[in-house]
Amino acid sequence: MTADIVPFLKDRAFDAEATRVMGEAYDKARKMLHDKGQPHVVQEIIAKRIIDIAATGESNPDELARRALQALGLAKEQD
Repeated sequence: MTADIVPFLKDRAFDAEATRVMGEAYDKARKMLHDKGQPHVVQEIIAKRIIDIAATGESNPDELARRALQALGLAKEQD
């Protein structure tokens, strides 16, 4: 759900489509972790990573989720 990532945007501005894509990526990342009741701080770090990666121009939600988890050592390197 897109709204899940909105609280993490703070003072950063993205258009509606970018916000939707980041929300989708956030949901995918949580599902990739099997959403086992991760502590709020872990969810916040994942959201911030997605936002930082999206700010570079990445707009593929699958790639955003994968790279955010990879940056935290929670996903395998892609071949």
